[in-house]
Amino acid sequence: MADTLRTSRSFTFAARLFFHLSSKHFYYFFKMIHVQCLDPRDPNNAFMYCPSFPAAVLFSALFGLTLITHFIQAIHYRKRFCWVIIMAAFWETAGLILRVFSVLNPTSTAYGLPSQLLILLAPLLINAFLYMLMSRVIYVFLPDKHVGGISAQRLSLCFVLFDITAFLMQAGGGTMISSDTPKIAVLGIHIYMGGIGLQQFFVLGFIGLVVRFHYKMNRLGGSTEWKRPLYTMYASLALITLRIVFRLIEFSSGLYSPITMHEAPFYCLEATPMFLALLLWNISHPGQVLIGSDSEFPKKVKKSKKSKGGEKELPESPDSLRLVSTPSPPF
Repeated sequence: MADTLRTSRSFTFAARLFFHLSSKHFYYFFKMIHVQCLDPRDPNNAFMYCPSFPAAVLFSALFGLTLITHFIQAIHYRKRFCWVIIMAAFWETAGLILRVFSVLNPTSTAYGLPSQLLILLAPLLINAFLYMLMSRVIYVFLPDKHVGGISAQRLSLCFVLFDITAFLMQAGGGTMISSDTPKIAVLGIHIYMGGIGLQQFFVLGFIGLVVRFHYKMNRLGGSTEWKRPLYTMYASLALITLRIVFRLIEFSSGLYSPITMHEAPFYCLEATPMFLALLLWNISHPGQVLIGSDSEFPKKVKKSKKSKGGEKELPESPDSLRLVSTPSPPF
């Protein structure tokens, strides 16, 4: 309960700070704004519809608030691995801020392309955060620290590598989509769809391991502290899946379709699910459950070069002046 109150206060503080700094200028800012709506089929137009300036500003503010809150919580709970979700929130915020400038300059690619790439790729960082978090939950709560025959540490490593593979495919495809050459743009769409399909394939495999963990914990009984991050993870994975399905349908519908020629699907099925996925971890932060040094993977002991007589280890304390030598066995 106390952690929930602290989270609420952090989010409230971030909101007050943001509006205190910006509210004085909003009226004059909006009064000066003039959004130019171009022909959706104009090849120089970054949008296939008349974009909403207030919506872009609103979601920039929302993502900015969750970014500030995640930053404060990571410091408060001392969770270093949370840099991943902070980066995800930063990319979403930066992508929406660039979208604001793109709305004001619809013929400029200086804002449109970076905005599109950041928004397309940020969810992969949320995925990586879930993989890293789940591996720590397994490490803390499962006595054997294994699920599905995979150790907690190896699970994190494998799925983050899978995520990087999908990231590279989507980054390459996303860059090509904005090409002026139709063939390259179509190829970029296919590559991006392959990357996002691969991402969902890995997500489904990960969900299978999460369900397996759930089953093992129910059989063990005892503490139920693991349920809170687990249910939050289920919700986050559902939101990510919703967003992936939307993107697959969008890109498979062609350049001119009801989805691509209206702005509402973007905010309802892309921006909102990702904002909620970030907000859920503000409300149910892993630091509320993963407490103390035992909630992190043990650090590896640094070793010096091996010699024939054995292996020399670096001293564990600064008071040690001699290297400890481990003799080799007599055979």
